Amino acid sequence: MTRPGELEVLRAGALTTVQDLGRPGWAHLGVPRSGALDPTALRLANRLVGNPERTAGLEITLTGCALRLTRATTVAVTGAEVAVRAGDRPGDTGRPLTLPAGTVLRIGPARRGVRSWLAVAGGIDVPPVLGSRATDTLSGLGPSPLRDGDRLPLGAPLGEPASVDVTIGPPPPTELHLTLRPGPRDDWFTPTAFHRLLGTAYTVSPVSNRVGARLAGAPLPRAVAGELPSEGIVLGAVQVPADGQPLIFLADHPTTGGYPVIGVVSDVTPLAQARPGTTVRFHGPQR
Repeated sequence: MTRPGELEVLRAGALTTVQDLGRPGWAHLGVPRSGALDPTALRLANRLVGNPERTAGLEITLTGCALRLTRATTVAVTGAEVAVRAGDRPGDTGRPLTLPAGTVLRIGPARRGVRSWLAVAGGIDVPPVLGSRATDTLSGLGPSPLRDGDRLPLGAPLGEPASVDVTIGPPPPTELHLTLRPGPRDDWFTPTAFHRLLGTAYTVSPVSNRVGARLAGAPLPRAVAGELPSEGIVLGAVQVPADGQPLIFLADHPTTGGYPVIGVVSDVTPLAQARPGTTVRFHGPQR
């Protein structure tokens, strides 16, 4: 019988969290979806090691991390362009890597992009909260962000690794083009504001995280100066605080907010790899 084993954190890096596909369906109780910022990348990593797509793995941000596997297992890394080393030998992103027990796996800093996803055969077997093992950095649900010395239990492998040499993921973006649907509070802004949002370039601010991507650029003038009662917020909502700079809500977003939402981005996945300074352009939905 295979012993489950553990994953020991030698170096946690800037922000490494346990993530799966999140906990949808709880927003009415104030619980956001959370989960991997790029669900497609996590699904791919899980398929490469023989896991079901919803299995929990690690989301590794910018600076990489170092881990020790206490059992022989298979791992896969997807997402940002990083150097991978399994003990003394180099590894590749986008392919299953078979590791003997005791191997130290080092995932280097992101050369391009921001985040990587690591899947381990059997998955990270921390206790689920509301049906998910995802770390929610805003509400605190799920396991805490990893720290040096943490030990995470591994589940028993359920399937065989994929029989592929390597998979090629999309390159990190140099410029993002995001589809924006207006509302629900676009009437709180002047006509100039919406034209400005669609017609000028913004850049991703360094003050961005899993909660939201803050943008810097031309401020969006309001037509209504009053206060807005707090109301529901969805993934991709573009909220505009008092300074007029738009903020795109991501996986760990709050479920309510008091600033007006000028529109909603259809797909926020590309923002998972957008470094500070990346150009963002909005366009309306095609008719």
